[in-house]
Amino acid sequence: MKRDQINTLFSRLAVANPAPKTELDYTNPFTLLVAVVLSAQATDVGVNKATKNLFALADTPQAMLALGEDRVRDLIKTIGLYRNKAKNVIALCRQLIEEHGSQVPRSRDALERLPGVGRKTASVILNEAFGEPTIAVDTHVFRLANRTGLAPAKTPLAVEKKLEEAVPKEYARGAHHWLILHGRYVCLARRPKCAACIINDVCRFKEKTA
Repeated sequence: MKRDQINTLFSRLAVANPAPKTELDYTNPFTLLVAVVLSAQATDVGVNKATKNLFALADTPQAMLALGEDRVRDLIKTIGLYRNKAKNVIALCRQLIEEHGSQVPRSRDALERLPGVGRKTASVILNEAFGEPTIAVDTHVFRLANRTGLAPAKTPLAVEKKLEEAVPKEYARGAHHWLILHGRYVCLARRPKCAACIINDVCRFKEKTA
């Protein structure tokens, strides 16, 4: 995709949604971290339903640790992989308390050393909680980057690196939010809504729907 087309793509997404943000419910960096960890292979809607009660009881590492793994597991059992996720949540709370003064670290390396936290999760935290222009490549971003011709590549990391080079600086903070939301509601995996797409004319997808 050419530079002017990339500018057009992001300028239109920005006009349509000037202040994009995650659809996960959270109240502080810690609850955001827990929500993102729980969101792996789960929908934001499903996570929000579970964390409503969880965060009412525990919105700090100390409070979550006091709940214990069994209680956390019971509260999130509607989410896929809930047993392993409960174990990770308790383990990351312990690590936050022991190594980071109960605060969510602002370092990618430190974040990725937390149980249940990978590169994508760390990118979301750095962007959403701390305002850094990171790009989290989930299935939606990966699909759009390849389908539109914006940043075609074979791996999420390669897509991330290409997007970092391609996205204009003024759109870097919101880029992955716009792409995620566009993929979630318009550029669907199986039946993309091309007729309703505001970037249809700059998209290189050859199998556009009517």
